[in-house]
Amino acid sequence: MKIIGCDLHTRYQQIAMLDSDTGEVEERRLEHQNGEARAFYAALTGPVRVGIEATGSTPWFERMLRELGHELWIGDAGRMRAMVVRKQKTDTRDAAHALDLLVTNRFPRIWMPSVEERDLRQLVWHRQKLVGMRSAVKNQLHALAMGQGVCRRKQLFTAKGRQELEGLALGPWASYRRQELLQLLDQLEQSLAKLDQAVEQQAKREPLAVRLMTHPGVGPVTSLAFVLTIGPADRFPGSRQVVSYLGLNPQEHTSGGRKRVGAISKQGNPMLRWLLVEAGHTAARFDPQLRRLYQRLKFRRGAAVAKVATARKLAVRMYWMLRNPTDYAQLVRMQGSPRGSLVGN
Repeated sequence: MKIIGCDLHTRYQQIAMLDSDTGEVEERRLEHQNGEARAFYAALTGPVRVGIEATGSTPWFERMLRELGHELWIGDAGRMRAMVVRKQKTDTRDAAHALDLLVTNRFPRIWMPSVEERDLRQLVWHRQKLVGMRSAVKNQLHALAMGQGVCRRKQLFTAKGRQELEGLALGPWASYRRQELLQLLDQLEQSLAKLDQAVEQQAKREPLAVRLMTHPGVGPVTSLAFVLTIGPADRFPGSRQVVSYLGLNPQEHTSGGRKRVGAISKQGNPMLRWLLVEAGHTAARFDPQLRRLYQRLKFRRGAAVAKVATARKLAVRMYWMLRNPTDYAQLVRMQGSPRGSLVGN
């Protein structure tokens, strides 16, 4: 068997390969553009296992190894780097380190979604990016209107508000900017309408997403994003690991008998974290328990802390709804722990 530790870059890769039959170790650099990397992997015979750090530019490499019949392991980049003590960092050292972790069975392999699931993630990501662009365009139009003494907030984008916006007396370039922004807003609205329809269709095809949508405040976008991000729920021992995975757990530095807790870590998926905050704010309007939690924390700590805490509680509930074959009417989590009490609808 050939075991390869690979330090993958966009234009090239550095590898360290061990032939387990002969014990021979080979180190070399492979270029991507001229086809050298593909030719090298295509010439390998027998079982081949390749280990790389998790990064965003790997789909083509994964597809190539899958076509050639080779096995690819993707490791947790943070844990791999934490295992290195020396301060010298080079491509050669990184490749040799990945090979050493593979050989000694210490490689921190992570779960990877399927190709279809990652493609669906692109749908949700694209929609979320367009939502951000739409908000930026609306903010610019708000600024133009407020510069003329018009403050309508959300009413600015109704039929009456838009008519008032188009009737403002602006300078030549300000008028040109207003026209361009309104056209861009219309284009974004059309694209988002198509994407919302596509997300709703995909969510209805996914039984787990349909189950999550039974919770108040959880719509197709949040449910589908949660299912695609979390993956198999049983890969998490409990809700604390899910909260940490999403970056909703507080930072902590406890030492010498002193405990210091800060803001949330934000180490998880930023898109899903944003969606959970929005969904939690809506769910607090309809769910009595979440409403009490939100109002209590808002009074004590402020609205921002209350929104994040509600989002964390909602994430725990959604996790247990996936972990146990129950919907909202059958199972409402109280403590975020399998030992916690269950309260029916």
